[in-house]
Amino acid sequence: MDTSVLIQTFTAVFVMADALGNAPVFLILTKGMEPAERHQIVDRATVVATVVLLVFAFGGRFVLEYLHISLASLRVAGGLLLLLIALDMLRGELDTPVAEAGRDVAITPLALPLLAGPGTLTTVMILMADSPNAHISVVVGILSAMVVTWLIMRQSARIDRWIGPEGAIIATKILGFLLAALAIEIGSEGIRELFLM
Repeated sequence: MDTSVLIQTFTAVFVMADALGNAPVFLILTKGMEPAERHQIVDRATVVATVVLLVFAFGGRFVLEYLHISLASLRVAGGLLLLLIALDMLRGELDTPVAEAGRDVAITPLALPLLAGPGTLTTVMILMADSPNAHISVVVGILSAMVVTWLIMRQSARIDRWIGPEGAIIATKILGFLLAALAIEIGSEGIRELFLM
């Protein structure tokens, strides 16, 4: 078990899932529902997001090989994508998805793209490819991050009352700053591979 890979994976997945920032969105999407219904939606959304992340972590490399995309190119693209998401978090310009009538909000927009968005999928692919001898650490990092996210989302009503709108904004900005740093790290590594090696 590689602790550094586990921590990096946990941090990346947890930050991008942004459970604290998404708690108000979740409450809006489930307005008028009973607590038991909300809990079922959180359970389903977390399971779907976790499965999708694990599929991309293990199968993403084959997709890249089929499309002849180098890992360095993916790192640069992933770093840019994460940086854009981080900048939106820092500026408070993340779009709030609107639930359509008849749509299962657990699948979309909660699981995809809120909990497992393009940035998260790209990141788990990169982390898995970067850690050929530490796949268990990446998997444990993903599972740990999603369990913590599940716990937070389950308590979203309490957390929303406790931290209030200002607290949610502060949490999102802090997470956005951490994500920006991670994005620069991933992107710069890809640039070094493409142009300096």
